[in-house]
Amino acid sequence: MKFIYELFSSSDNPNSLGAKFRAKRLKKFEKLFFRNFNPEKEIRILDVGGTDYFWKNSQIPSIPGVRITLLNLHLEKTTHPHIHSLLGNATDMREFSDKSFDLIFSNSVIEHLYTLENQQKMAAEIQRVGRKYFIQTPNKFFPIEAHYALPFAQFLPKSLVFLLLTKTRLSRLKRWEEKAARQYLEEIRLLNEKEMRLLFPGAKILKEKALGLTKSLTAHNLR
Repeated sequence: MKFIYELFSSSDNPNSLGAKFRAKRLKKFEKLFFRNFNPEKEIRILDVGGTDYFWKNSQIPSIPGVRITLLNLHLEKTTHPHIHSLLGNATDMREFSDKSFDLIFSNSVIEHLYTLENQQKMAAEIQRVGRKYFIQTPNKFFPIEAHYALPFAQFLPKSLVFLLLTKTRLSRLKRWEEKAARQYLEEIRLLNEKEMRLLFPGAKILKEKALGLTKSLTAHNLR
């Protein structure tokens, strides 16, 4: 039972499926990163919605010239000398000038913005502030909804999903607290490939596969 629980727990658990996909995604990102940037020069990275934990298994923060800024609605704790944290809003980054970062990175954040309008604002700010970007999000049409690990939850009435989350253990073998369930149901708006292409025109779309289906989408301009 513990094995199953860990397998379907959140990606913060290193034994979970989410963590394994995240690690694979990080390797792909690093490959593109080193193809585009000279590690002997200063490289400024803005991680929108990021955590210190995400970069734990990456070699990128230890490159002498790399400086990573985490931007969140709350101040994230950091332990690496090349990673620091700022308070900010992904939809309005007026504190940063145009092209002030070499790279904007964001992992599973843009789907948490409630509305398409907010997602458009975030995408526009990313392209204004950064020269390059790498923006990942779960695919709306993957049969297992990424946040609840429930089949087709994104297409069910929210009232039904709320009951499934709070009254059963079908989602990640646990009952959700009502407050947390409501928050997720309000804020999550999954994106599909067409919408990602509209948000990031001219971007290359990486398709992360699972069971032969597209599990997540990444828009990037790292050529």
